Amino acid sequence: MIHSLFLINAAGDIFLEKHWKSAVSRSVCDYFFEAQERASEAENVPPVIATPHHCLLSVYRHKIFFVAVIQSEVPPLFVIEFLHRVVDTFQDYFGVCSEVMIKDNVVVVYEVLEEMLDNGFPLATESNILKELIKPPTILRTVVNTITGSTNVGDQLPTGQLSVVPWRRTGVKYTNNEAYFDVIEEIDAIIDKSGSTITAEIQGVIDACVKLTGMPDLTLSFMNPRLLDDVSFHPCVRFKRWESERILSFIPPDGNFRLLSYHVSAQNLVAIPVYVKHNISFRDSSSLGRFEITVGPKQTMGKTIEGVMVTSQMPKGVLNMSLTPSQGTHIFDPVTKLLSWDVGKINPQKLPSLKGSMNLQAGTSKPDENPTINLQFKIQQLAISDDMKLNFHNVLLYCGGLASALSHHWMFGWRAIVLGSREISWPFCLDETERSEKCFSWLLWEVREEAETGQEFAWRHSTLMETL
Repeated sequence: MIHSLFLINAAGDIFLEKHWKSAVSRSVCDYFFEAQERASEAENVPPVIATPHHCLLSVYRHKIFFVAVIQSEVPPLFVIEFLHRVVDTFQDYFGVCSEVMIKDNVVVVYEVLEEMLDNGFPLATESNILKELIKPPTILRTVVNTITGSTNVGDQLPTGQLSVVPWRRTGVKYTNNEAYFDVIEEIDAIIDKSGSTITAEIQGVIDACVKLTGMPDLTLSFMNPRLLDDVSFHPCVRFKRWESERILSFIPPDGNFRLLSYHVSAQNLVAIPVYVKHNISFRDSSSLGRFEITVGPKQTMGKTIEGVMVTSQMPKGVLNMSLTPSQGTHIFDPVTKLLSWDVGKINPQKLPSLKGSMNLQAGTSKPDENPTINLQFKIQQLAISDDMKLNFHNVLLYCGGLASALSHHWMFGWRAIVLGSREISWPFCLDETERSEKCFSWLLWEVREEAETGQEFAWRHSTLMETL
């Protein structure tokens, strides 16, 4: 499987290496450096590079190349996915995955990598399990380790490693039970001059932060799950039920995790939430050109468009540009011919515009085609795929024999806040007819500790009903 891992910065320096089998010489990275020099940008370095005796697989994130060295046949996507998991783990441990942060916590980095791979094969990749094996670094723990000579390595084997749900640790308790789901979508679209959409597709993920007591069993569904293609699930999702009913049923990990990623193809109608009006013209008999561009909202459901950035690669004959923005700031690089306009937030009452003139090199012929305009933006609490509606069917918390005996008639639900999707619904049920939006996170544990007889449980039931 994976023999070695090299961490390389954007300058081409190896600042960390880890070997699981026999040590691999750093000279194997020379093939990677050659590919890095040929690439115009760091993101364009080939993810798979074959050498006479090894194969190099890499990912580029946070201005760092994570390069894995393998010597045997292995699915490339398997290794690449593991490298992404390594980056996510570092980010979860240290808050930021950067060269400085990795160097400052190099001991913890080596300990985490040692647990994630066993003789080159992935072993423990769930963050909550790793945090039981290797404690995350804190200022207090660092001081204590320095004084006592102890390490961040845990004393006991995580209980989740020996269960049928290794992604969740046992004995989880929270005073406030809550679950957060972020629906994050990225839309890639090509629009012609008249504003018609040539092609558009959506790449989306659902990130979750679940803090529920015990062993919760969640069930979610979508309004129109048939729109989703190439769905990739977290191991906690019951895949057979998704295939048969298109329903997400799972026992979630504790804390932050990615529930699934999906793709909405261009065959489905995708509504673009912004529009761009532009007028870029070059004169045949003059060294001057005209540049005008306006950005505005469209079908945003009243949501604010933020983080708007407009970039355009101008023709080589353009010497400089004299532009005046109504909002934001702009920069034109005369060397790379790249125009960048940082718009920021769009105010529908006063649409941002960028107008001015372009100076062309003398004797240069008129460009054959106008430059392409690239637009980036963010919209909070809006799903571009309109049918991405999440529904909570039930939230069951299993705690010993009590919950299993009552699971046919009782459900305990905690309110969940959803960012990025339009709507969410859930039940908080005391029986089949009573529903409430109030959240009593203490109910389950009081029932578990004190309801040894049916009378005591009925008393707790009636007491809670009186408070609603």
